[in-house]
Amino acid sequence: MSLSIITNTFAGNPLNRASERRGDEAWLAEKLADPESLAVALWNGKPLVEDLLGDDGKPKGVQIAYLRADLAQDLAGGQERLLFLGLWKDIAVFAVDIDTAADPSEGPLQGLGRFEELRGVAAAMPPADAGILATAKSMFEWRRRHRWCSNCGQKSEVADGGWKRVCPACEAEHFPRTDPVVIMLALHEGKCLLGRQAAWPKGMFSALAGFLEPGETIEEACARELKEEAGLTAVAVRYHSSQPWPWPSSLMMGLTADVDGGDAAPDQTELEEVRWFSKDEAAQLIKGELEGLFAPPPLAIAHQLIKSWAEG
Repeated sequence: MSLSIITNTFAGNPLNRASERRGDEAWLAEKLADPESLAVALWNGKPLVEDLLGDDGKPKGVQIAYLRADLAQDLAGGQERLLFLGLWKDIAVFAVDIDTAADPSEGPLQGLGRFEELRGVAAAMPPADAGILATAKSMFEWRRRHRWCSNCGQKSEVADGGWKRVCPACEAEHFPRTDPVVIMLALHEGKCLLGRQAAWPKGMFSALAGFLEPGETIEEACARELKEEAGLTAVAVRYHSSQPWPWPSSLMMGLTADVDGGDAAPDQTELEEVRWFSKDEAAQLIKGELEGLFAPPPLAIAHQLIKSWAEG
């Protein structure tokens, strides 16, 4: 069930996470051996997918290419590369993180699918599949970056079905990290402000964004970023929607912010240019109808922020 009228790409993971089962090692072992249990595979961060066929038998997108969980367990070679994702009704769903030089779809997984970059195929997937894969990718990215105990420096071990790491030396427990990011449209007199970074493709404009800092509210982070990057003063901040963003493990918090003036200037550190867009211009931007300019793709929350405001 959706909790919001706005569901961004990578939101809407339909699995019951069944967190109460994560610490039950006997139950997890039983489910891994169950021929009904399923697994998703990621190879160097790329998910295993297959064509999604329409009623006419022709591809109309892509979907997760599920494996049997026992095959995933064999590929993992231990608990370090396994993750219990949750339950689909009564069926257990796991994920396996494959880190090899050779493409497994040309070896042990030949004929079962192909590995694709998630960013490139997410928009062509059923939303539920994109949500499941975003969860798996974020978790594996966290585990890859947190193999060593931040308390004593010793190597930590996976626990709770992959959702926790424990240090055997000092017994410190480590849990998944999610980095909160505010992303906002500044609004003034019927126009929205967009900016661009020098590293972006030529002509691309997007919403301003930045990481939430310790000791800040969401609203304060929004106001700070607008002041730092564009010299604007926020007077009101409103929530729009949020989006899991698995590069590597962020949560994008979409906002709109009224500002007290339109005299914006880029900081030349984060942004090289800022520009005000009317509603008509913003609508043209997301449709690719403004010559030489374009917005981020629909899978990005920035696109949805612009579209919602332009069409609202």
